[in-house]
Amino acid sequence: MKFNLFTSKKSETVNYEGAKAYVLTPELELYSAVATTMLADSFYEKADDRLNRIRTLVGKVSPAFVAKLAVYVREQLYLRSAPVVLTGELAKRHNGDSLVSRTVARVVQRPDEITELLAYYQLTNERKGAKKLGGLSKQVQKGLGAAFNRFDEYQFAKYNRDAQVKLRDALFLVHPKAKDEAQQAIYNKIVTDTLETPYTWETELSALGQQTFASEKEKQAAFRAKWEDLVASRRLGYMATLRNLRNMLEAGVGPATMQRVCDFLSDAEAVRRSKQLPFRFLAAYREIRDIKSGYVAMIQDALEDALRYSVANLRGFSADTRVVIACDVSGSMQQPVSAKSKVLLYDIGLLLGMLLQAKCRNVVCGMFGDRWKTVQLPGRNVLANVQEFYRREGEVGYSTNGYLVIDDLIRRKYVADKIMLFTDTQLWDSYTNNAFQANTLRAKWAAYKQLAPSARLYLFDLAGYGQAPLRVEANDVYLLAGWSDKVFDVLQALEDGEISLAKIEAITL
Repeated sequence: MKFNLFTSKKSETVNYEGAKAYVLTPELELYSAVATTMLADSFYEKADDRLNRIRTLVGKVSPAFVAKLAVYVREQLYLRSAPVVLTGELAKRHNGDSLVSRTVARVVQRPDEITELLAYYQLTNERKGAKKLGGLSKQVQKGLGAAFNRFDEYQFAKYNRDAQVKLRDALFLVHPKAKDEAQQAIYNKIVTDTLETPYTWETELSALGQQTFASEKEKQAAFRAKWEDLVASRRLGYMATLRNLRNMLEAGVGPATMQRVCDFLSDAEAVRRSKQLPFRFLAAYREIRDIKSGYVAMIQDALEDALRYSVANLRGFSADTRVVIACDVSGSMQQPVSAKSKVLLYDIGLLLGMLLQAKCRNVVCGMFGDRWKTVQLPGRNVLANVQEFYRREGEVGYSTNGYLVIDDLIRRKYVADKIMLFTDTQLWDSYTNNAFQANTLRAKWAAYKQLAPSARLYLFDLAGYGQAPLRVEANDVYLLAGWSDKVFDVLQALEDGEISLAKIEAITL
């Protein structure tokens, strides 16, 4: 699929800083909006505004594109809320063939996503009253029926929550046909609310927490023993291990347990199966760095190994390819990716930048705010490099003068092949308040192309606000969006002569 991008003045707009910018095509804007959201408030845009913009954009693109994008962000970017929204909006707008059912069956990969999709379906169709979930689309029903047969009793029990839409409600609405007698027995238990309580680390720790102990010392010993048992029995999953490193260290688990934890974290196959977003490793790394324990360094090394395994397929550039990596550290980038997360857009930009640096051979790396400053760091320890950048926060100020990156290359007559900006794209000139139009990324890029006609500029959009500081897919400028290492697959597709949306268009349903 090829889009006719930016052919008229209608593509011009202003960004949130009041600087001249360019709107994206509906397809590209929808991709950037869903690839960069957990539907939480951002610096410039409230969650409801983002949701409404996504809904509007869905109505401007083809149903096939919406379906492929929903599958792409669920299967490749590992997001959950965005594909539910896309699928719900697709079901609302499209009927008559099996596109919706096939999309639902692909997007729903956990039992709670059945109920999440039904809750969103109710919301987007403005259903109210006693029968607000009645009249379910036949295609949604068919897709959810296929999803129901995918899960076992443990999975259903684990996600059988007391929410607005319960699994029991979903079962009555969907009427899935059991694949065999064993499956029908599970459905019967959902109806009678007799699913066997699953054995999970949460239930084990919850039960322990309800016990009474003679002293705090006895309580700590009990929790230490429980963590050691959970680790030794391999009943603690990968994500749970990442999230509980601090708890295990504070419980004082022994050396044999910590060795098992580190071996598990740095096991290549375990990393591959876990499908963690790169910033999860950064969150774990940061969570333990101030704990007074002799095991912290060992765990940090394991997390570095895990991150390298998670991006093992990331391709860099050869030694003769000159790469410039510029990370936006402005105030608007210091926004958490979700209400419950300590990870900022700032962190994701630094992390993706450091991942790319680790794969390149000839690279200039730095950060920009009010000023542009190069920061050369060794390539091996990616998480440590992110922390080093983070430690130097404030050295370049908090504005978004991205044009200074290109201005410095022009001044030094440095001919680069690839220039990568990791940013929320809200770039402007804080020194002249946009009055001097030569100080824009657009103007500097046009001048730089005279010096380096073969150079390419890649904008890694980390916020999805729907604009770009210069025309995309014109004059060797390209837009990529997302927080996952999969964004580099898009980069490779562009290097192979494809367009930004080629990976999405390649999805088969």
